[in-house]
Amino acid sequence: MENLRRIGVGVGLGVLTLAIAAPSASAHGTFGQATLTGWAALPARTFVSASDPSGSLLGGTPSNGVTPPFDDQPIQGFSGIVRNGDGTFEVLSDNGYGNKANSADFVLRIHRVAPDYGKKTVDVVGGINLTDPNSFVPFPLTRADRVLTGSDFDVESIQRATDGSYWIGDEFGPYLLHFDRAGRLLQAPIPLPDVRAPENPLGNPNLNSSKGFEGLAQSPDGRKLYALLEGVVAGDPAGALRFNEFDTVRQQYTGKRYVYQLEDPGYAIGDAIAVDEDRFLVIERDNGQGATAVFKRIYLADKRDRNRDGKMDKTLVADLMNLADPRHLGGASNVFTFPFQTIEDVVILDDRTLGVVNDNNFPFSNGRTPGQPDNNEFITIRLTDSLHADKRFLH
Repeated sequence: MENLRRIGVGVGLGVLTLAIAAPSASAHGTFGQATLTGWAALPARTFVSASDPSGSLLGGTPSNGVTPPFDDQPIQGFSGIVRNGDGTFEVLSDNGYGNKANSADFVLRIHRVAPDYGKKTVDVVGGINLTDPNSFVPFPLTRADRVLTGSDFDVESIQRATDGSYWIGDEFGPYLLHFDRAGRLLQAPIPLPDVRAPENPLGNPNLNSSKGFEGLAQSPDGRKLYALLEGVVAGDPAGALRFNEFDTVRQQYTGKRYVYQLEDPGYAIGDAIAVDEDRFLVIERDNGQGATAVFKRIYLADKRDRNRDGKMDKTLVADLMNLADPRHLGGASNVFTFPFQTIEDVVILDDRTLGVVNDNNFPFSNGRTPGQPDNNEFITIRLTDSLHADKRFLH
């Protein structure tokens, strides 16, 4: 989630499936128009039952018709997704309300959700809180019980290892965080060498706030992670984002990094996942919503850099503002748009189908309907060609 913005409200859920074309060496080649094949939504006003109160630091100011504080924890802000293989997904809520100062009573959590595209609904079927019971975090936490909150970390990306543990990318360090399958931190947060956000307790930041690890990809064998910064490190070229390689066996960065070049320095990335050893799907977006949303796209990025320009090769696979909708799954129009400010989840469903989910920034975003909080929408889209993904990602 971006820093708290003066914008509308929304929570909801929708999944998108899309098909992806074969790899291309072209920096700006394109696939054909992707097609919407499924739509479901989780209502904005969905909360964890019998949980702790939340939103007390928002000042009681209404936003998009929603007035904080809340009696329970909102189920919102989905910033990462993992496929379970049984039709359900693990989705990661980010830091809560946009920044460290206003999110101390938002509990960091992984939710298990089950979209039903026939009914166009999403059920929340479980979840775990993220905790640090063994005191691996070296700085003071918000809660004495060591349940992690949005004032401790801004979790924005997630991968599940073969042993069932979770690797999560944070923006406040930026750190890599390793949790067991019950959400308990397994080791001290792992910092990115020579890069610090303003929230990092060591000071001397060279990265803007809310610009840490927005994307986290895992190699097919699970031995490498690739952590993509959302923002540019001070001194790097405009729009050039560092994609950092981490060895999960040696538990250290390898020193290898790649450059993902934004189409415009004012854009941002929303997620990054692996397709095979060399290629990744990356969501790239502008900062608009609703009528001002123009650029919301998914690229296939290749770290082999075949044109030798020092940047990952990019191929456009889906324009989320221009999806064919011949069955009118998302409305009366033949064209479906995904006009949300933040779109932070992409997952491979099969070799030509992707799932995509927005981050609704509850209660602040209103990209779908002005004055109403966005739902978290789950959409599925089909691409015009196959991804030719590593088969280990297709199970």
